[in-house]
Amino acid sequence: MTPDQIAPLFTRADGSYRFARWGRPIAPIVFGVTEGTLPVIKGALEAVVALAGHRMAETDPELGANCMFFFFRDWDELPQVPDLDRLVPDLGALVARLKAAGANQYRVFRFDEAGAIKAVFVFLRMDDSLGAMAAEDLALGQVVQVMLLWSEAAFAEVSPLALAGGKTVLRPEIGAVIRAGYDPVMPAVAGEAAHALRLAARVGAAQ
Repeated sequence: MTPDQIAPLFTRADGSYRFARWGRPIAPIVFGVTEGTLPVIKGALEAVVALAGHRMAETDPELGANCMFFFFRDWDELPQVPDLDRLVPDLGALVARLKAAGANQYRVFRFDEAGAIKAVFVFLRMDDSLGAMAAEDLALGQVVQVMLLWSEAAFAEVSPLALAGGKTVLRPEIGAVIRAGYDPVMPAVAGEAAHALRLAARVGAAQ
């Protein structure tokens, strides 16, 4: 991965560069799935967190759970979730926008005072497209997208996943970027495109 390939992964629609990783252990909780699906999501999260060299926790001292996955059939179900509007301001307006856009997924990030990720809310409307995916593939793809603050278009054209030997895996170059982003010598937050040069150097050193 060259700096020119890495920079767009963290370049926003307005042209600004913004990188952030988790600044605390990830304490997940999942709503709206069967008990059989829970180990699949937890397993995907554990695998990617281990790849990053980050940590998980049973609870977050401030929020209880800081990585929440919501699976549902219709956007109108979200405003009915107790206290969710306290965690996600302007929830009603957000739901209206997502309905109008025909969206089937959305992620809301929250940041600490330093700008590192402190919470993520993942909303997945299980339409025909998402419903047709294997649980393992869906879980892995969603976990990858909460590990870093990727740009809106980072995976718009190319999935972070690939097939290898008939099995869905994380694309090696994306895994390398995640690992480099969590290198202890790298900052948890960056707002300059020169950061992509440092990421590329870490990726190159690891290969």
